[in-house]
Amino acid sequence: MSSWNSIPMEIIYEVLGWISIICWAFAGYPQLIMNFRRKSVVGLSFDYVVLNFTKQSSYLIYNATLFFSTTVQKQYFDKYGYDQMIPVALSDVFFPLHAILLIFVVSVQIVFFERGNQKVSKAAIAIFVSVWFFAAACLYIAIPTHSWLWLISMFNSIQVFMTLIKCSPQAFLNFTRKSTAGFSIDPILLDLTGGVATLVQMSVQSIDQGSWVNFFGNIGKPLLALVSIAFDLIFIYQHFVLYHMKASKVSFECDPESIEPLIKDSVITSNCKGFPQPIDI
Repeated sequence: MSSWNSIPMEIIYEVLGWISIICWAFAGYPQLIMNFRRKSVVGLSFDYVVLNFTKQSSYLIYNATLFFSTTVQKQYFDKYGYDQMIPVALSDVFFPLHAILLIFVVSVQIVFFERGNQKVSKAAIAIFVSVWFFAAACLYIAIPTHSWLWLISMFNSIQVFMTLIKCSPQAFLNFTRKSTAGFSIDPILLDLTGGVATLVQMSVQSIDQGSWVNFFGNIGKPLLALVSIAFDLIFIYQHFVLYHMKASKVSFECDPESIEPLIKDSVITSNCKGFPQPIDI
């Protein structure tokens, strides 16, 4: 395996990697904390939670296998050359593992907190079942020929596909409610920072090695960053431009211990002193 040509570039690569992972990891906490303070998950798309679990599980399988398995690493070098570097760092393994733990906590919140009439859609359930059926079929195909690199590449493709569609339910929910109340914008800002840091990190490795193999050798990572950035910009536009006035209406004289209103159906019922009547949204 190739080594770094520049120690400073290696340090920059590692720092950027952990910056992106820390941003992506902490992006899961604001929504979790908001749910806990409000004792409600209304406004959070349950489809997003289900689809995100599939995405993070697939990403963990790809990263952990390529990082730890010498057999898969050999197949990678046979395909891309022994003068290349493995395009997965320890931080890439940590992120999806941590994300799955947070998804479990949010799932518990969904069970015990106020959720109104929200539920997981049949479409999300169908996607979930179909994706894991496809993964099982790929495993069945890979076993006879020991095509492990191809197998984990399929999981990498799955995580890209799931990244593409997992945010759509939340964006659509914001659109139908004409509001982002109940959906924390803080994770989006952190996610955007993590996506940009990831692209810069991969560019640093390419510049040091004089090769862009790490981009298409691990195509899922840059695609993950690009798709995440695209949806982040959509959510930012929804929160700060499209529905900004409606978000500001619920910030008047609120109890500091409960700054988020409880949303039921299409009405915001606020515990703020300045609003004796519900506000239609």
